[in-house]
Amino acid sequence: MLPLEPTDDLASPAFKDEDSCTRWLSQFQLTNLSLAHGTLRAQLDELNRFPMRGKERLKTLEALRETVNIVQDDFSKRLFGKKLPLAEEDFTTLVALTSLWQSMLNGYLRCLQSWDAGDTSLASDAALISHRCLLYGGLQLGEFLRAGCEPDGQSWQRFHMIYAHIEEQGLQQTPAADKFNRAGRTVTCLMLYVKTLLLHRARLLGLTRAQWQIADRWLDYWGDTFTVEPNCSMTREDAPPLAVDLAGSRGLVPIHRATAAPGMRFLAMVPLSKLIRVKAILLQQGQAPRQNELGDELNSDECIELLNRLHSCWCEQRAESLLDEPRDAPVVELCFGLENIYAHISRKPFKAPNIVGIADKEIQKQIETFGRVLDQTDRHNLLEVGFLSEPWLVEDDGLLQGRLLRKLNTGERLGMNQIVCVHNPETKAYKVGMISLISVARSGQLYIGVRYLPGSPQAMIVRGNSWGNLVSGAAAALMLPEMPRLRIPASIVLPRDWFQAGRRIDLALKDNQKLSVILGFSVDKGNDFERVSFTPAA
Repeated sequence: MLPLEPTDDLASPAFKDEDSCTRWLSQFQLTNLSLAHGTLRAQLDELNRFPMRGKERLKTLEALRETVNIVQDDFSKRLFGKKLPLAEEDFTTLVALTSLWQSMLNGYLRCLQSWDAGDTSLASDAALISHRCLLYGGLQLGEFLRAGCEPDGQSWQRFHMIYAHIEEQGLQQTPAADKFNRAGRTVTCLMLYVKTLLLHRARLLGLTRAQWQIADRWLDYWGDTFTVEPNCSMTREDAPPLAVDLAGSRGLVPIHRATAAPGMRFLAMVPLSKLIRVKAILLQQGQAPRQNELGDELNSDECIELLNRLHSCWCEQRAESLLDEPRDAPVVELCFGLENIYAHISRKPFKAPNIVGIADKEIQKQIETFGRVLDQTDRHNLLEVGFLSEPWLVEDDGLLQGRLLRKLNTGERLGMNQIVCVHNPETKAYKVGMISLISVARSGQLYIGVRYLPGSPQAMIVRGNSWGNLVSGAAAALMLPEMPRLRIPASIVLPRDWFQAGRRIDLALKDNQKLSVILGFSVDKGNDFERVSFTPAA
């Protein structure tokens, strides 16, 4: 089992049994979240060092669970929407979150250690202790996933070792009560283990936090279909099994990557596949989500869409991502932000014009032609003046979406719904889109999913007069031309805080074309851009 430091008679926690812990918690202040989080961690670590009977330790840890859950839930909100890779301060927050789960895990491991050593007072609690150890090991992994980071190998090894120990004791299918379970059901260690593995495998689906919570709860209801066995069988028509190595440092792998290692286990996916497909069919036939134990957060169409995505991820043969299965792939260039994208498409940096007091005809001509005054930076290589692009590997490059892996482990930090431009040097084509999925590999490389905006982008400059609180002046923008065959009208990609329905702006297009337009409605909105409709001004 996992090694623990020896207890110390000099340890002096603020509470030494369930009663004193309950009194301490009744006075525990949550107003300063950072202080509360640090205090909990310090007291848990001190309790874990303190020698005490296994039963009393277990009851004390159970008394702490609710408060720890509340503090962790609030503390984790600090990472919502953060760009990746995490900044140093945000990474420190992630470490603090996983460390507090580790402190809870260490406490229950201490109980498990007492039971293994012959503490008969814990005999009836063996399944519960095992469940809690696996639970807190899984919560560590989940914290990485919610932050958009691939869990480290040590966290995986610890999680697998806990399950291997549970399996050795024959406790993997013994139910354990957990009042904090989202579905309000008793669960087994096998159910919890498989649920954690499946949620990790779905990490690259680009699910929202709400969808993650829904999938988590669904898996609690579907746990009766889970099996973990040392052998497997399959036919060509069946959903292929998935494999995991109990001595490994990663999650699930497809069956073709399984080895003959003694720790290899297999998850039969046929029962889960049938269950998901039946629920989708019943919804299509008119049954309500609640009738199928799917809750009421999503309507039938939304449930069907999520069920199909999960089925594709878990129960269908598919190519593994570049994150999970490195291989040769085409290379493209990516750039980020409207001004950077403008510079790369037009091959000239954007510079806002300033026409006050200008009499020189050449300067005036430059403004009329380019929308700005040219200077020496226009004669330099774009890289020399800071308009950088990055090499990325292409996993998938469809008409509507793409999947890419950064070639290097350094580069700009990126976030969800941020605008990006993909340039294929061979075809000379440019495509713009918004980030719909982002994850950090152990290597530090970024992996993103991109939802492309329709049309081949054209660089242009927009000008707008004062209009309420909106930004005025000049800015880099993009024109997405009409796509008649798809019946998609032309649209404009503006910086944020430029759009207001009915606003009139002037466009300076390529080849000195000029156009005045009236803005219509917002089509797409990201963190740093807004795509809008328009009509020519009268």
